[in-house]
Amino acid sequence: MDWQALSLSLQLASATALLLLPPSVWLARLLAWSAWRGRAALEAAILLPLVLPPTVLGYYLLLGLGGASPLGQAYQALTGRMLVFSFDGLLVASLIVNLPFAVQPMQRSFAAIPRELREAAWVSGLSRWQTLLRIELPLAWPGIAAALALSFAHTLGEFGVVLMVGGSLPGETRTIAIAIYDQAQAFNDAAAAGMSALLLALSFVAVILVSRLGRSLPRR
Repeated sequence: MDWQALSLSLQLASATALLLLPPSVWLARLLAWSAWRGRAALEAAILLPLVLPPTVLGYYLLLGLGGASPLGQAYQALTGRMLVFSFDGLLVASLIVNLPFAVQPMQRSFAAIPRELREAAWVSGLSRWQTLLRIELPLAWPGIAAALALSFAHTLGEFGVVLMVGGSLPGETRTIAIAIYDQAQAFNDAAAAGMSALLLALSFVAVILVSRLGRSLPRR
């Protein structure tokens, strides 16, 4: 077992799930309850990582985060390091790739909350912020928890984008999925099988969790 790669993967997955939470809640509410001209385009842009081949997405992220890009140049001016082939670059790529996995379950969860319930809260004197904290988030909690589980599990297993943006630098960008690939290439079947079994078990637990949470979503 490559414990260093496993630890890096767990750090990346935890940071991705937590950092995606605030923007995903905002986007999910926007898509669930608003109707405006650019809504379909925004929803399509969020869902794009689901259908793009990982190598294509990784290539564009490599260009967008590389040293010739404005973001890459700004990061290098601040830190003196390149954004690509670093943990920070890997995290930025992971946030983009996992956005649909975070937004979709939350969007379904917010859409299931009756509008009359929110209006009753406003009539009762609650502000929109209080309604969010005391009414909407507790009711949408199953979808939010499912989004966290999906984002975490998908980040653990992500391979193509991680390889394109991060490479395989031990202790910096070599995740457990890359370590499995390296061990398989080296014909170390025992190590590859052990790490694959661990990822399989984590993914199975995540699917069970998402399924259970999905059944507890509020119904209209």
